[in-house]
Amino acid sequence: MKRTVLIYIEQNHKYLLIHKHKRDMNYNKYMGVGGKIEIGESPYEAAIRETFEETGLGIKPIFKANIYFHANDYKEHMILYKALEFKGELKNSEEGKLTWVEKDKLRQLPMWEGDYYFLEKLDQEEPFQMHLYYDKDKLIHVSEREIILNK
Repeated sequence: MKRTVLIYIEQNHKYLLIHKHKRDMNYNKYMGVGGKIEIGESPYEAAIRETFEETGLGIKPIFKANIYFHANDYKEHMILYKALEFKGELKNSEEGKLTWVEKDKLRQLPMWEGDYYFLEKLDQEEPFQMHLYYDKDKLIHVSEREIILNK
């Protein structure tokens, strides 16, 4: 199972999003910053490293959720963080263009459909867990616990 981190930096009711230019499964989508957890690295350390690599900012990550993606043979465990404190100078990376987006405008952007579900819970105090089930690019089910879908 692939293990990744995703971080949403918040300031003035806006999130810092990256509009992905890299030609991969996230191409042309908006999302928080993040990426793969390296061998020997904790998710917390990965969140700090990935944020710095993609934005130039240093952050204090706040753990928010364990998100599990299920799509045919693809499985991913993503650790979701939020950051309210950051320092440094914002810089773009080869991953895409950074932009601050008002929280109430998120649904107007091209994102993975499941992202809208966990973004709605990002402000709650208690950490949560979510399972997102996709058939190719289409979200077919959202659950707080893992289920077995009939094929």
